[in-house]
Amino acid sequence: MTTLLWIIAMILVLGALAYLRVSLLTATITAAVVMTAGWTLDVVGPISWIVFLVVALPLNISAFRQNVISRPLMKVYRGIMPEMSSTEKEAIEAGTTWWEADLFAGNPNWKKLHNYPVARLSADEQAFLDGPVEEVCRMVNQHQVSHQLADLPAEVWQYLKDHGFFAMIIKKKYGGLEYSAYAQSRVLQKLAGLSSELASTVGVPNSLGPGELLQHYGTPEQQNHYLPRLAKGLEVPCFALTSPEAGSDAGSIPDFGIVCKGQWEGEEVLGMKLTWNKRYITLAPVATVLGLAFKLRDPEHLLGDKEELGITCALIPTDVEGVETGRRHFPLNCMFQNGPTRGNEVFVPLSFIIGGPKMAGQGWRMLVECLSVGRGITLPSNSAGGVKTAALATGAYARIRRQFKLPIGKLEGIEEPMARIGGNAYLMDAVTTLTTTGIDLGEKPSVISAIVKYHLTDRMQKCVIDAMDIHGGKGVCLGPNNYLGRGYQAAPIAITVEGANILTRSMIIYGQGAIRCHPYVLAEMESAFDTESGQGLANFDAAIFGHIGFATSNFIRSFWLGLTSSRFSNAPYSDKTKRYYQQMNRFSANLALLSDLAMATLGGNLKRKERISARLGDLLSQLYLASATLKRYEDEGRQTDDLPLVQWAVEDALYKLQASLDDLLDNFPMGLGGALRVVMFPFGRPLKRPSDVLDHKVAKIMQTPCESRDRLGKGQFWTNSEHNAVGIQEQTLLDIIASEPLHDKVCKASGKRLPFMWLDKVAAEGKALGVLSDDEVNLLERAEIGRMKSINVDDFDPAELRPEVVSTTSQERAA
Repeated sequence: MTTLLWIIAMILVLGALAYLRVSLLTATITAAVVMTAGWTLDVVGPISWIVFLVVALPLNISAFRQNVISRPLMKVYRGIMPEMSSTEKEAIEAGTTWWEADLFAGNPNWKKLHNYPVARLSADEQAFLDGPVEEVCRMVNQHQVSHQLADLPAEVWQYLKDHGFFAMIIKKKYGGLEYSAYAQSRVLQKLAGLSSELASTVGVPNSLGPGELLQHYGTPEQQNHYLPRLAKGLEVPCFALTSPEAGSDAGSIPDFGIVCKGQWEGEEVLGMKLTWNKRYITLAPVATVLGLAFKLRDPEHLLGDKEELGITCALIPTDVEGVETGRRHFPLNCMFQNGPTRGNEVFVPLSFIIGGPKMAGQGWRMLVECLSVGRGITLPSNSAGGVKTAALATGAYARIRRQFKLPIGKLEGIEEPMARIGGNAYLMDAVTTLTTTGIDLGEKPSVISAIVKYHLTDRMQKCVIDAMDIHGGKGVCLGPNNYLGRGYQAAPIAITVEGANILTRSMIIYGQGAIRCHPYVLAEMESAFDTESGQGLANFDAAIFGHIGFATSNFIRSFWLGLTSSRFSNAPYSDKTKRYYQQMNRFSANLALLSDLAMATLGGNLKRKERISARLGDLLSQLYLASATLKRYEDEGRQTDDLPLVQWAVEDALYKLQASLDDLLDNFPMGLGGALRVVMFPFGRPLKRPSDVLDHKVAKIMQTPCESRDRLGKGQFWTNSEHNAVGIQEQTLLDIIASEPLHDKVCKASGKRLPFMWLDKVAAEGKALGVLSDDEVNLLERAEIGRMKSINVDDFDPAELRPEVVSTTSQERAA
């Protein structure tokens, strides 16, 4: 019996040591203490000690371990894992890891998450949102943009230039605004809630483009010339990366340049002949300066020994002879400026390379370093802004619109999609805030930017579809009062651009995350192929044994957290969010364990198992989305009235995570899924989707003016102005709610149950009965006008449906 108890004690001690991730030396000493206790109890004999020492001593003597164990392992590792190409290495090294690395590591530090600073706007940034951003929103008539002009009006273009909308990322010393990433996100959210054309036009120059690249890599001459002109709107920039043959696979662009000598401004200079054919380039039709990515070749060795210099980025004025711009694409009836650009053997000096000739061939590194920042701001912010506006607009419409003698928002069939919209609006705003916080802290989060690009555009599209279903004919019939239809048309564009979502999910998120976020894999890969520093074996030894301990810990953590349903794991709070933190502890350990097992069983083939990679990426992504939601709840003071929104968002994210994990186990390599299911889900899947009760609470918030609803739509364009249908409807919502007791008063006085319509007639009857004051009569009359404006759809004379023929060109309107 004593022997059995000692064995159990040893297993528990070793398990606890692995769970706590103590060092190898600490684990060895602790095990030796337990062995000594067993010796005193006469349950451990000399043979047991010999076995212990034979195992423990070699593992703790580094020279022996390196040469006898790690050296053969390194040879095996080289055979399993192919050496990274220079392109892959540049992509991996370009970004940084941040909070996502904690989630990947199997033991999130929640205190670290909550200690990240709360995102706030400076006084200047807030003034910009309240002033110029508010004003340009007032100026835009979306129906005019999308149906009549096929462009923003000339006065809007000029206003954007005059007030620095294209200069949010440009430093103040060049005349720019130099706003934080968080401020840029809030600007784009507000614009996107009104017009995708407006948001895209502002977003692109402040994302990946000439301004961003110039500030990081440009020569002083390039910076001093272009950045002040970009800041003043004297130059309109675009960046041409995508070719017909190379979309998401940007590294395969066929566009090229040949280093050669040629004539420039009457002199012979060393330059390059550029040939390109680009598509889908936003602002290309109106651009004055073209950022161009191409592969540079030096067949005559005019720059050095290399013939293939690699991807290079240059700035080309569009008035250079041979540069073709001006034609437009027609992306799903969305009238932002987007089109092709071409050039055939266009000669320009080498000084046009961003950063000068020394940066020839460095374009891929430049692009991947900057892309992670822009991808983390523009499309996620546009998506969040669109859904935030749709959430409140849908809530207002569902409260105003009546069927079966009650607001449609009280129908359970409507509550379900409404909850999806409201919960996602809360989550998406939280995610953009956390992501831009990281960027403002100096991070270049390539993995996070891929996560938020994919998941926020995906959720946006699904939310817009839900909103269309709720609005019915109101959403289908386009016109000045339709605030959904154009967004519905634009949704697939966000899904497609900046890395198609299918590719982003199946290749990029986990493809980068597995190497960047794992605490040991990158070190293993670098050290295994390090033949020059003399430290390759020592570094590999440290990494591989750290990795073994890491994997062991995650197995123990997964087993224990599954067995106990994670109820004893750490959580920073003991309120209703406690279980969410604990469940995320569990899934984080599962992700870490499954990643190691997938890499061990598939090796270099893992990147070709895209569905395995996609599901692993889903686990990391949903953990990030849920943690951002909890961070928002913390930052906003843990407002208990917002709990339904928090609960819906986190429960939805974790349920989706569980579904991906379940699919992963069903398809795990080498048939290991069944055994792993016993470890991770010993009592079955623990989570359920958000309940009907929770759906009801979220839908109620969306339909009821309150502080929670205000926080849900914070920062959007709600002004009751001529062309802002959602702002007009917000006022109608208040009028309708205020009219309900007046309607009841008239019904009681008349002895009739009047329908809640024709409120002007109800007002007249109430006045005749003497039960309504003049102000109350005016309120009912105003509410009826607003009600009919909200539920009616636009109709036109047939001639009005023909787009207006505008004599000025797009370029002239934008000039």
